[in-house]
Amino acid sequence: MRFLCSVSLLAAGLIAAAMPQARAQSRGTIEQTPLPPPGTIPNQRPLPAVPNSVPVIAAPPAAPAQRPAAPAAIQRGPAPPPPAAAQQPPGGLQPAPPGDEGDVVVVQPPTQKIANDYAVYAGLDKITGRITSFDIAIGETAQFGALQVTPRVCYTRPATETQNTTSFTEVNEVTLQGQAKRIFTGWMFAASPGLHAVEHPIYDVWLIGCKAASPVTARGQQ
Repeated sequence: MRFLCSVSLLAAGLIAAAMPQARAQSRGTIEQTPLPPPGTIPNQRPLPAVPNSVPVIAAPPAAPAQRPAAPAAIQRGPAPPPPAAAQQPPGGLQPAPPGDEGDVVVVQPPTQKIANDYAVYAGLDKITGRITSFDIAIGETAQFGALQVTPRVCYTRPATETQNTTSFTEVNEVTLQGQAKRIFTGWMFAASPGLHAVEHPIYDVWLIGCKAASPVTARGQQ
């Protein structure tokens, strides 16, 4: 034990003696290397020389600049005519727009009116309750009670169309003084007697039809 303690003490003494020398050597080394002055570039190591065996590749020659292409020559001459417009069918009719195949366009013919020579009326006497029918030629005047009836026109429709009998009629009332007073002017419709009827406290007159042939003058009372 004593031997080991003496050896450790000896080693510690040697280490303590060697440390000041090492510090002195390190300080001497640092002081021997002076720092370059500020603003100077430190010495750079020379680059290794390029070996002769490495070939040097020359840059390809620059291509000559291309001249701008000359502008195309402008041809001066008459302009080409515009495309011809679509020809229209004769008569100024416009072509029908294209549609699906099989479509049928139905054109309604104009309404036909048949002019007649006579107008047939019915008159009601509100006092007696009797209804009398009478025929009047177009432009003539017939009297029913105190009323004078004058048809101007009487129209019917063909048998192939919906029947619509109309008459433009004028009705005057004869007063006690013998003067004619107009009480109705307008169209009468046989299908709608009450649409345009004569308004009178004693008599009513309405249209029931038209006739082309000369009817019997008196048809009696119903």
